[in-house]
Amino acid sequence: MEHQVTRNPLGCEPVGKLMTKFAVPSIIAMIVGALYNIVDQLFIGQAVGTLGNAATNIAFPLSTICLSLALLFGIGGASSFNLSMGKGDRESAGFYVGNAAVMLVLCGTIIAILSEIFMTPMLLLFGSPADVLPYAEEYVRITALGFPMLLLTIGGGHLIRADGSPQLAMFCNLSGAIINTILDALFVMVLDMGMAGAALATIIGQIFSAMIVIVYLCHYKTVKLELRHLKIHWNYLSRVAAIGTASFFNQLAIMLVQVVMNNLLKHYGENSVYGASIPIAAAGIAVKVSQLFFSVVIGLSQGSQPIESFNYGAKQYERVKKAYYLALGAGAAISAVGFLLFQICPRQILAMFGSGSPEYYAFGIKLFRIYLLGTIVNFLQPITSTFFTSIGKPIKGTFLSLTRQILFLLPLMVVLPVFFGIDGILYAGPVSDGMAAVVTVIMAMLEWKQMNAEAKTC
Repeated sequence: MEHQVTRNPLGCEPVGKLMTKFAVPSIIAMIVGALYNIVDQLFIGQAVGTLGNAATNIAFPLSTICLSLALLFGIGGASSFNLSMGKGDRESAGFYVGNAAVMLVLCGTIIAILSEIFMTPMLLLFGSPADVLPYAEEYVRITALGFPMLLLTIGGGHLIRADGSPQLAMFCNLSGAIINTILDALFVMVLDMGMAGAALATIIGQIFSAMIVIVYLCHYKTVKLELRHLKIHWNYLSRVAAIGTASFFNQLAIMLVQVVMNNLLKHYGENSVYGASIPIAAAGIAVKVSQLFFSVVIGLSQGSQPIESFNYGAKQYERVKKAYYLALGAGAAISAVGFLLFQICPRQILAMFGSGSPEYYAFGIKLFRIYLLGTIVNFLQPITSTFFTSIGKPIKGTFLSLTRQILFLLPLMVVLPVFFGIDGILYAGPVSDGMAAVVTVIMAMLEWKQMNAEAKTC
């Protein structure tokens, strides 16, 4: 064990240096991933307008479903791999990566087929108003074809990072996003292809990124991947799925909140001065912009994952603790920046996505300042949830990942509008954020108390 820890840099290099090495590329990769949807919406907002912005928001739950599955097998496979390497079990490590990669492609293909077959009823379920539906259908009909590549790119990035190549994981996402941005400008603004142009640009970028992942997996560094590693084994796959469950349910919860929120905004918007489409369009912008900042926090948590997993497996608890606290400190700083921008510059942010009516700006500004008020504490839950997953405690990680979205936000979004109208949907955001932060702090303190007791017995 001591030889394994000394040989692997995860067990011996300074934690701060490792955090920089793993977290910075992970942050860039997550920002780039968030930019995929934002870039589309920027060009669509300028070329198509409010209905186009609303359409991308209606289609967004499908992307979230893909992300949830990518994290299920990507983070689950990466954490299982690093835990195995920390314990010196190289034989099992290869099966974790191979099984995860196969499931990424398989799940992406299934979601793509289901999306094409049941597209219209799904978009209606997601809350699409009648005037938005044609735009959403045009967009999804093309983007669904890229779902297998999307899952492989996102999930494969975690597998690449776990192999000690965070820079390549970053390049994988960055290259696809650059291609997407260039083609968006060409297809949407120059060739006037509208929703179809934005969708086509997206899947071309995803195909390029997915090819990089495939080539890398064929030349995996730490463990040589063979065909036998691609054969599904339930004992390995169940471990991957168990560890990735927290991230999976967290994204699934976000998707459920998106669907419920769209339907509530449609219902209460129709009974307000804003109408149905304006609240949905403004919410789509606010959610995606906030996810740009939130992706930095997620990148921090993902960057700390291999460090926490390896050192927990090697029983080096002080290094685990240091990685966790470094992630928290950086997360607090970025959350503070996001909070200030959302409170001070909401109109300027909305204007980047095209012009709108006075009602559009009035609701959008209110949404940014109220619904995103809890941004200041939003870094606590994802970093701590990933921490529990990294140390092989998926039940705690899963519970924590569900606190804000399912236990607090959903019930509040349903109940508060009964008393406050459409504004009640906005108030649900900061209240649920505060409640989730309290639960997170309590769970983290209890875990550190237990880990300190274990360290004394080593």
